[in-house]
Amino acid sequence: MRSLRRTAGAASLLAALALVAAGCGGSSDSGESGSGALDAPDASALDNASGVTKVTFWHGMKGANGAAVDKLVKAFNAENSGKIEVTAVYQGDYDDTITKYKTSVQQGNTPSVVQIYDIGSRFMIDSKQIVPVQKFADKDGYSLDSIEPNIANYYSIDGQLNSMPFNTSMPLLYINKEAFEKAGLDPNKPPSNLDEIMAAAKKLTVKQGGKTVQYGFNAAIYGWFVEQLIAQSGTTYCDNENGRKDLATKVNFADEQGVKIATWYQDMVKQGLMPNTGKKTDDAQAVFKSGTSAMHLESTGSLRGYLDAAKGKFTVVTAPFPKLTAADTGGPIIGGASLWINGSGHSDAEKRASWEFVKFASSPKQQALWHTGTGYFPINSKALDEPEDKAWVAQYPQFTTAITQLHNTKPTNASSGCILGVMPQARKAAEDGLEKAVLGTDPAQAMKAAADSIKPQIDQYNKTVKK
Repeated sequence: MRSLRRTAGAASLLAALALVAAGCGGSSDSGESGSGALDAPDASALDNASGVTKVTFWHGMKGANGAAVDKLVKAFNAENSGKIEVTAVYQGDYDDTITKYKTSVQQGNTPSVVQIYDIGSRFMIDSKQIVPVQKFADKDGYSLDSIEPNIANYYSIDGQLNSMPFNTSMPLLYINKEAFEKAGLDPNKPPSNLDEIMAAAKKLTVKQGGKTVQYGFNAAIYGWFVEQLIAQSGTTYCDNENGRKDLATKVNFADEQGVKIATWYQDMVKQGLMPNTGKKTDDAQAVFKSGTSAMHLESTGSLRGYLDAAKGKFTVVTAPFPKLTAADTGGPIIGGASLWINGSGHSDAEKRASWEFVKFASSPKQQALWHTGTGYFPINSKALDEPEDKAWVAQYPQFTTAITQLHNTKPTNASSGCILGVMPQARKAAEDGLEKAVLGTDPAQAMKAAADSIKPQIDQYNKTVKK
């Protein structure tokens, strides 16, 4: 329910950017190209359009989440019958979606609206295909104040909201209540940093006949957690203020914070306090669901599934995502995806219709329905006041941890996350470094090699953008 594990190919990304830099951005006979293509038309563009304005919406939601998308689109179309018709098209997971989008840029045939995961934001801005939602809001005098500040902050640069947040997740610490109580620990006073997790894990790890039957802790070797812990420390994951002052030129996970994380992972596995389940989040989740791990790191998006899996076996308790050290004053980064409106190659009526759909998707009522139907965090603060949302949170009080955590996080460049053109590849590099440390390589050496490995791709991307 957050950024998915597979990473998009750098070659595809750079090829798309090279084409944009060469001035061959998308256009079509029926659409608009040139400098005006990225402007936000006013309401008259739709009022003066003849017939039904068609909007194509590409997304990466499947299963229950896909059903929730279809329900949202159906509600919008019913409300705008005879005027606007949105067609939702599933494109595969997040990486499949951005890869297909890059191809559509090269072909000059982009969708009207596309859902892109958080770490694809830098590419979307650099592609020069999109109309920032801030332009529509400014044109209409439409207030964006109800968008959760920490969520809006991620998708904003220089005070401009580029895309509309849609599905948002937060990282959490999950706890097996019964395991805690059996070990003499209070689940209502959870560990708040890595040292405390290690201390609790020593009490929670249970061995029988030389075999571990319950680990004190487990988590996937996942780059998202590295990003979260660095943000919690109040420092930035990449330079130039996380790529928000200028294009980022390097990653910082080989610095003190990244090495501390890798060392901790290595020590936890070496001491037998956590299993090495590798990079697959599904494998790590299975350990917690089975009750063989007393603590676990995951996103809010997993909460509903964990509650269902634990039913009749143990009680799931949620706690704030841990700090790197007790002295840290930072906060976590949101995950998920947002909606981008394409301008180049699209008529003013289509762009305006896309904005109407994006507004609808972010409204309090629709975000309440989305939240309760999927478990994603509502991006509109007013959604929490909707009756169905209040009832849902009352039924699943574990979710209030995420609400409190988000509201307690001060928006900063550190907690906004890194905007990097090759962020998917950087995340994979961090995972490679973490895995090598877990397998015995010196943590400082492993994280430096990982950071060095991504530098050429960052340089190549930036060179392509600045052509």
